[in-house]
Amino acid sequence: MVQRVDEGGPAGAGGGPDGAAAAALDELLRQRHSCRGFLPDPVAPETIAAVLGLAQRTASWCNTQPWQVHLVTGEAVPAFAQHLETAVLTGPGVSDLPMPEGYAGVYADRRRASGFALYESLGIAREDKEARGLQMFRNFSFFGAPHVAVVTTDRQQGVYGAIDCGGYVANLLNAAAAHGVASCPQAAIAMYSGAVHEFLALPEDRLVVCAVALGHADPEHPANAFRTDRAPVADVLTVVDRRPTAEETR
Repeated sequence: MVQRVDEGGPAGAGGGPDGAAAAALDELLRQRHSCRGFLPDPVAPETIAAVLGLAQRTASWCNTQPWQVHLVTGEAVPAFAQHLETAVLTGPGVSDLPMPEGYAGVYADRRRASGFALYESLGIAREDKEARGLQMFRNFSFFGAPHVAVVTTDRQQGVYGAIDCGGYVANLLNAAAAHGVASCPQAAIAMYSGAVHEFLALPEDRLVVCAVALGHADPEHPANAFRTDRAPVADVLTVVDRRPTAEETR
């Protein structure tokens, strides 16, 4: 039978041996958000090492672990930002991985709602294209973060290597949050993969997936006050507990 299911509470929250772990994970996932305003103070090296150590536990296809990470830090961060900003101002960039062809239906709705919420938090009117463009441009200075992790994948592993890197990025974000470190995944950097290759001297067998800005959140920055929502589980899950009939598969 094919059916939709309703969203329930956190797994394990009812008390068993895994209840505490499930509750902690639930709280972590609810509290984590993309930071768009960082303090300049660097994160302690041992904390960065602990975050990267946790992310390294990510599962991957045949345990290939296709991700490689370049941690840009210290005086290299403003130099990297200047390099990217110059590339952006020079002309359109090229990405190593295909960018989305477009957004339609509910995906367009979610994207639009997220953007409007961000601009509203910053006091940017919807029709103010110049201010919106300047906010977008802040991606390339990493919103002031003192550390930037650039994640690349192995070219030969194709889409599955990129999927594994997506899992790595998700775990990196959550590991950072667990250690009190703010983060922001940034696909915008991948739109200028050529500039990233130049600055980091990446070999041809590496493909730029994204960057992750890391640092301490500026509690006074208005962009850090808004949150995105998530669709309920019932909107994305279909349970199949028997083989569908020919009529159902038409």
